[in-house]
Amino acid sequence: MSHSRERMAMHPLATKVREAYIRLHGSEPLLVRSPGRINLIGEHTDYNDGFVMPAGIDREMVFAIGRSKDKTSSLHALKHGQTYEFDIQNPVRVAHPVWANYMLGVLHQYKEKGLKMDALHCVVDGDVPTGAGLSSSAALECGFAFGVDHLHQFKLPRLEMVHTAQWSEHQYVGVMCGIMDQFASMMSMADKAFMLDCRSLEYHYFPLDLKDYTLVLCDTMVKHSLASSGYNTRRQECEEGVRILQSYYSDVKSLRDATLSQIEQHRSELGDVVYRRCRYVVEENARVHEAANHLAKGDLIAFGQRMYESHRGLSQMYEVSCDELDYMFELAQKHPDVIGARMMGGGFGGCTINLVQRSGIDDFISTLQASYRRKFGVDMGHYIVKLVNGTSVIDN
Repeated sequence: MSHSRERMAMHPLATKVREAYIRLHGSEPLLVRSPGRINLIGEHTDYNDGFVMPAGIDREMVFAIGRSKDKTSSLHALKHGQTYEFDIQNPVRVAHPVWANYMLGVLHQYKEKGLKMDALHCVVDGDVPTGAGLSSSAALECGFAFGVDHLHQFKLPRLEMVHTAQWSEHQYVGVMCGIMDQFASMMSMADKAFMLDCRSLEYHYFPLDLKDYTLVLCDTMVKHSLASSGYNTRRQECEEGVRILQSYYSDVKSLRDATLSQIEQHRSELGDVVYRRCRYVVEENARVHEAANHLAKGDLIAFGQRMYESHRGLSQMYEVSCDELDYMFELAQKHPDVIGARMMGGGFGGCTINLVQRSGIDDFISTLQASYRRKFGVDMGHYIVKLVNGTSVIDN
């Protein structure tokens, strides 16, 4: 697949990161960018071996990377104004700064693969909002993995770097994420969405022609403490469902293999909570396939309907929404210029994703902002996003 190199002139962020690197280390660095992502539909299906429909967006992490003149290696985060020095032969997990672990885990994996790395310096900054569910962490891992690979000319396959990044999140950060975020950051393409099978990792791109519509993300600006515990609990509930179904149907290895009729048949044994979790996942997987067909035909109205259904499932069946997300969803649904909306990401806060008529964007944003402030006393964030290429080098 071709990922074009990006031009420096288009990147004020790259200029800032490059200048900081030259100031700190006195040499010209390699520049790399890696995007955050949205997920159009297919939420909480990835860790159930299901289907998702992500795309990279024009909010990204930018890295300046170069070889060190001595034996010391360092990571510098402009956002935090922090430098972490370490030995590249021993990239161990650290208690603080926490952000360094996303990158140290990548180096640990490369070392385990027997790759010979030189001491290096890296300066990083980004404009992916953290805590908004746009996968700033995956962008951090993927961009760094790609940059270190490019610097040493390892020429690892992109998919191997995706797995390296995911390993880092699991083992060094402690979040048992599915594969979608890292995959989307590394593999996305401009003006395209793709459907990813999270079991086989087969993926298909298709043009996302939004015609007169634009994707607008509305940020609740809240992150409930339920997020990480709720995420792990949902995983366990899904696994419990699989365990019960498997005793009747040996081919059900994950919820992706289950059918609605199987779930209905064993409803009482699953119990109310596990039944609803299983049903949501099976229905959401079906919605991703339907949504892909709608987009292939250019039927945005039908696509928007699947988004609405997805939100209701996440809120009522999977119970990962919250008052703020549900309120934003209701407001969007009532707005005349909106044809699709849903919560996006792990839940309990973060963003809604909305399909909004271009001519009505200003009215949509100001209406939601005013209502949201009245209701919750919080200023909503918003991001109008475009779909961009995955991780790539930026040319000076």
